[in-house]
Amino acid sequence: MFKGSITALITPFTKGAIDEAGFQSFVEWQIAEGTDGVVPCGTTGESPTLSHEEHNRVVELCVEAAKGKIPVIAGAGSNSTSEAIALARHAKKAGADGIMVVTPYYNKPTQEGLFQHFKAIHDAVDLPLVIYNIPGRSVVDMSLDTMARLAKLPNIVGVKDATGDLNRPVRGRALLGEDFAQLTGDDGTCVAFLAHGGVGCISVSSNIAPRLCAELHDAWAAGNYARVFELRDLLMPLHDSMFVETSPGPVKYASKLIGKTSGELRLPLVEVSDATKLKVEAAVKALGLI
Repeated sequence: MFKGSITALITPFTKGAIDEAGFQSFVEWQIAEGTDGVVPCGTTGESPTLSHEEHNRVVELCVEAAKGKIPVIAGAGSNSTSEAIALARHAKKAGADGIMVVTPYYNKPTQEGLFQHFKAIHDAVDLPLVIYNIPGRSVVDMSLDTMARLAKLPNIVGVKDATGDLNRPVRGRALLGEDFAQLTGDDGTCVAFLAHGGVGCISVSSNIAPRLCAELHDAWAAGNYARVFELRDLLMPLHDSMFVETSPGPVKYASKLIGKTSGELRLPLVEVSDATKLKVEAAVKALGLI
């Protein structure tokens, strides 16, 4: 259901408020550039600093701008199961095509706790659900065995894997089945992840170079591996620059460079350092984007 180049959308701010027109314009640009799907209100969208009202509004704006042309997978994660259910229910009401739910952070649930959390959300909301496994931010790591239990539930359809472990997609195919959408959350290892059984990438870099990121996945689907490898190497400096400092700091700065947003962040995130700016600028310039 979900595959290819999927953008983990930034949330543009102007003087502390969501830039609604700018955000919708950004979604429309993503579609025009060939992006296969979008994720509002994920990590890259600074979801931890959005109020519930803002979170819901961003999802509504995204669905409205996408106009059914590409899937909208709304971020609906929380370390509170009831809060995640509320966000998921709103995503359903807003017309999202699916939800992405991060493993609960700070609580440090057991594997059984993870299973029960996701099952409760699954049972409460009739929408395709993508698990977001990112132990680097959440501390907990969902095992493939737990994921396999969840994959038996009809609406749990895939995972955004941000572990960086390239053994996972191969092992996952055996445990989860080929229809379970394994999506990487790591731009730099995207091609390797595809080769190991993945079907797409939920990308930070595609905020800045959506056409090139989408072209890479199109080339992969067409079996044009020479072009895949060319694009892999071309995009790698951009991928690297996006994580020189805590994301989404670098990608927000890059979005300002290409004239798409003000680059504004919300505390506790702050503007990236001058050294990081130079690295981001160099990467963006090398792609001819400025």
